Amino acid sequence: MASSEEPKAKKLKISEQEKTDSVAKASLVELSLLNRSLAHAQREREMSAPLSPNSLFGMGNPLLDICAVVDKDFLDKYTLKPNDQILAEDKHKALFDELVNKFKAEYHAGGATQNSIKIAQWLIQEPHNAGTFFGCIGKDKFGEILKKKAEEAHIDAHYYEQDQEPTGSCAACITGANRSLVANLAAANCYKKEKHLDLEENWKLVESAKVYYIAGFFVTVSLESMLKVAQHASENNKMFCLNLSAPFICQFFKDHLMQLLPYVDVLFGNETEAAAFAKEQDFETKDIKEIAKKVQALPKVNTKRQRIVVLTQGKDETVMALSDKIETFPVLVIDPKDLVDTNGAGDAFVGGFLSGLVREKSLDQCMRAAHYSANVVIRRSGCTFPEKPDFV
Repeated sequence: MASSEEPKAKKLKISEQEKTDSVAKASLVELSLLNRSLAHAQREREMSAPLSPNSLFGMGNPLLDICAVVDKDFLDKYTLKPNDQILAEDKHKALFDELVNKFKAEYHAGGATQNSIKIAQWLIQEPHNAGTFFGCIGKDKFGEILKKKAEEAHIDAHYYEQDQEPTGSCAACITGANRSLVANLAAANCYKKEKHLDLEENWKLVESAKVYYIAGFFVTVSLESMLKVAQHASENNKMFCLNLSAPFICQFFKDHLMQLLPYVDVLFGNETEAAAFAKEQDFETKDIKEIAKKVQALPKVNTKRQRIVVLTQGKDETVMALSDKIETFPVLVIDPKDLVDTNGAGDAFVGGFLSGLVREKSLDQCMRAAHYSANVVIRRSGCTFPEKPDFV
């Protein structure tokens, strides 16, 4: 009897030993993964260079956003598309007053580039004034509001102030989750390189930056200013970032874009802008990944940096092209009932990405910050955000 039980006892001992060994191995694997994760986090912290004020530079059209929920009849009356961005024409003159008088309107400091710089500063938190912004406003009430809003957002706004045109505004006509933007540039259209950018005290601020961002909208205002900044960035191996901004920019200002593109280190756009750009450039493809690859491969002046192309697709995955690699990144899921409006989502995405770039984070981290920022903004009205970010 004893002899027949002995092998069972040995087997049980071996089985217990195997279980112990297995648990020990699993613990070692977990410890290894934890160490790897901690090492990665440490590398991220080390790569995150301490920032100085004016490290991030933006230049664009400062606008006061007038946001209101409208109906389809209002869109039809002014021949607006549910999700588009256009410049105001004569037929839109009455739109701004009607928006305020007929609907419940809210005011926010806006303009694509200024929004992105604000979001980047919000994520950076300290130091204040890490972001600089140049643009043109009027000497009026709306201009004073914009100056106050920039100060509240802790960005170092240096506006060129003139009295020929009033401060620009942008009607954000919201229907459901869509927004149709109608921009009346007014003063924003009056930016002058020689009267502002070329001034010694202003150019010093440009020189102190290490990352530059200008939305494509500004090509309608001052291409020469954009080229001066882009060339400075390229000559000094700094990062120059551009946004396609809207299909009409790709269609009607394609020559301007193509003058800038050789200096572009990071290009942003969404799927409709990418499609418009591809059509104008005869890419002969509608595939978003192929478009990203083709744009990435276009000629570049500063060969020390490879161009990065980042194309968003709303709720669908974001596409990034770098070298011969295409990567995709899922956006953060949001319950439809939590979605307030998409106005400013693209600007927020870029702002998040820039906050990572200027702190020398990895591209994965930049993308995480970008998706986080967009997710915050679409839960609120306009390009607004809580006092502090909840992002690590």
